[in-house]
Amino acid sequence: MNPYLTIILVAIIGEFVLRTIARLLNVQSVSQNIPDGFEEFYDQEKYAKSQEYLKTNTRFALLTSTFDIIIILVVILGGYFNVFDQFVRSFGYSSITSGLLFFGFIFIIQDIISLPFSLYSTFVIEEKFGFNKTTPKTYILDKIKSYFITVILGGIIMGGILLFFEKAGEFGWIYAWGLVSLFIVVTPILFNSLIAPMFNKFTPLEEGDLLDAITKYAKNVDFPLAKIDVMDGSKRSAHSNAYFSGFGKKKRIALYDTLIEKHPAEELIAVIAHEVGHFKKKHIIKRTITGILQTGIMFFLISIFISSKPLFDAFQVSETSVYGGILFFGILYSPVDLVLSIISNAFSRKHEFEADAFASDTTGSSEFMITGLKRLSAENLGNLTPHALTVFLNYSHPPVVDRIKALQ
Repeated sequence: MNPYLTIILVAIIGEFVLRTIARLLNVQSVSQNIPDGFEEFYDQEKYAKSQEYLKTNTRFALLTSTFDIIIILVVILGGYFNVFDQFVRSFGYSSITSGLLFFGFIFIIQDIISLPFSLYSTFVIEEKFGFNKTTPKTYILDKIKSYFITVILGGIIMGGILLFFEKAGEFGWIYAWGLVSLFIVVTPILFNSLIAPMFNKFTPLEEGDLLDAITKYAKNVDFPLAKIDVMDGSKRSAHSNAYFSGFGKKKRIALYDTLIEKHPAEELIAVIAHEVGHFKKKHIIKRTITGILQTGIMFFLISIFISSKPLFDAFQVSETSVYGGILFFGILYSPVDLVLSIISNAFSRKHEFEADAFASDTTGSSEFMITGLKRLSAENLGNLTPHALTVFLNYSHPPVVDRIKALQ
């Protein structure tokens, strides 16, 4: 058997088995007893509902992941990548245009295949548990906007990558790395100024005690806060959150309206203090630099494998191409990507503990951070007893019980 094909099949099937085991263990780890300290936020009915939410989502994830692996194995072993490749070549366009069509064609097929699952998740599961606020009209408009963004930004980035690899020879990977690195840096700016307003309405936080308290806290910790907005998160979901963004002295805090509705001011300050902690501890900069370095390593490896005939043979593709090499290497790279995601999640969990500690220290108490975490978990029907393997593989945030223990 082709050695590349062996690696790919072992990686795909191995990751599927590993994640399936993790999901099953996670469901088995549920406890009928409400963890100590959560009795004020969960009664037995609500706690049972949170466990049913976990079980429902787990069954759904098992179904979708099984479907996904069957599709990818059929496409690889059935030689359908070659069918796609010959189809885009039949138009007679340049290699770069053909590459964009190739990726666009695959994206459309993936989206069509995943659409029923997305609809079921939104309008059946989330609806059943009282979270869905998305109307069919909003869903359709979101899809159209997402397609527009993907075509514009995806076309620019992928077109640039293909151009550099096609025309810049052995240094093409460096130029491609530079392009993607630039995109990583400017994405927050694009998100704040262009992308986020396409999907949500942002209104300045009204004058009052909450605004005064947030402004006072920001000054006390020397956080360069320029703007505080309320986002209409309730337009799509009852889930709640908050985030900050921006560079230099133009930091912006966005609070979901659902968060403001359900939490007292002291808990909101604690949540904001946590987000400020990420800034003060330079977590965002560290993640950005790490992402850029990982991207550079990946592009260097792509430059080595991009024209490998055995790699194309593994996918039964008869003609080599830059776009094919990028896609096929991405699939070959999946075991490395899994390891990197595990490492990244581990660092992310560490950063969350650090941000929690910062919030506790700068607000003078851990009380409201703890009650805020408990309330958030209860509102979102969070799993209070995740299995260690699930945390290891998937969690970018520590389990809420662990975060509370650390705060205490």
